[in-house]
Amino acid sequence: MTQSALASLSVRRGLLCSLTAALLFSIGVPAQAGPHKARLSRDLADRIAAGGSGAADVIVSGTPETLQALAARYGARVKKSLRGGAVLEVPAGQLGSFSEDADVDHASGDVPVHRAMAVTTEATGAAQVWDGAFKGFTGQGIGVAVIDSGVAKHKDLRARIVASVDFTGGRPADRDLFGHGTHVAGTIAASGDGGYQGIAPGAHLISLRVLGADGSGETSDVINAIDWAIDHRAEYRIRVINLSLGHPILESYREDPLCLAVQRAVDAGIVVVAAAGNLGKTADGTPVVGGIISPGNAPAALTVGALNTFGTAQRSDDRMATYSSRGPTAIDGVLKPELAAPGNKITATGSFGSYLATTYPERVVAGQGSHIYMQMSGTSMASAVVAGAVALLLEANPRLTPADAKLALQLTSSRVNGAGLIEAGAGSVNIASAVKLSRGDASSLTWIAGELQSPSGVAFGPI
Repeated sequence: MTQSALASLSVRRGLLCSLTAALLFSIGVPAQAGPHKARLSRDLADRIAAGGSGAADVIVSGTPETLQALAARYGARVKKSLRGGAVLEVPAGQLGSFSEDADVDHASGDVPVHRAMAVTTEATGAAQVWDGAFKGFTGQGIGVAVIDSGVAKHKDLRARIVASVDFTGGRPADRDLFGHGTHVAGTIAASGDGGYQGIAPGAHLISLRVLGADGSGETSDVINAIDWAIDHRAEYRIRVINLSLGHPILESYREDPLCLAVQRAVDAGIVVVAAAGNLGKTADGTPVVGGIISPGNAPAALTVGALNTFGTAQRSDDRMATYSSRGPTAIDGVLKPELAAPGNKITATGSFGSYLATTYPERVVAGQGSHIYMQMSGTSMASAVVAGAVALLLEANPRLTPADAKLALQLTSSRVNGAGLIEAGAGSVNIASAVKLSRGDASSLTWIAGELQSPSGVAFGPI
């Protein structure tokens, strides 16, 4: 950015930090007399209250020596190592005593995470960025880590994938048995050889598999994948992490191990884009408030809700998808999501033979064999759209911090008809305007599909 633009961002950031303080509700833990009691995520507290048999997988912080000692005291097993902690398999009958041990300050369940399931590039302004209006940015040189169910060997993705790592214990790493990660990856960076181009077709992808063939996985695997991306960010030029997955909020983001991992990534200079979740309504269609999932509740994350474009590039008819989770977040009351993006009926690369392709053959809309294209909907797809947008933004101005990128995307977004801050955040992402702002052009008016787009000028969060 130019010095004047950066100065403007700095001033806005200071004002917005004050706003953030007013928007976050601090949950204090009252002092208690008597025996030590660890702070527990809701699932563990419920497990202790219910009793029962079996064992619980518990995420605990501590040194290897402390954790080994804890395991020995309670007949537990160190199941998996984490940065600064581990997953202990604790017998159910020992959970109560375990939670009262002086060496246990806080414990979280290693709860299952699930994909947050799916637009054009014209509707987001991405095509304008590619076509030379802004020197033809495509995300070249920007690495996007896709933490998901893996990425299949699709012709539109082969040249984009520079590394594939498995965290589930499955083999080989370059497969996607569920089919979600391949679609997310294609939405971000598919080459478009088959007619369906990703938002940032020049970006390269790092596939980090944490979800199995049924679309679920373990929180601890997601944490390890995030930390792997942090450790290898220089090697693979990782500037963005996409998390189209999550689990219900069970504790404050201040203690949720998954949210803390997101904060580590952002502190390391990586933009973390997270799906808001698909809990915007009940089964009978009743709107729900507060359905954001973890780690989308992390203030450091750039959390995205899903728009329904109704198949047109014009933005005036866009509405929020009814399933898209609304804020504020449970427990902490953080204002989320930050942005909205197209997420309904998105066509992108598919994984042939995967669970999704075989269970929902009607969603395979083009291609054949190992080169199919599927149509999916959800905040997963909206998150992928924004991850691609961030890649374009960072190529346009590599000096942007995660806070700068979030601020530029929010300020230049446009309001969504019928939606407020808890549904659409600052508004519908406008990549063309965000790229202009990132390069010092404060006049961020753009035309998309024949309609003049005015920026919302709204931004919030820990900028």
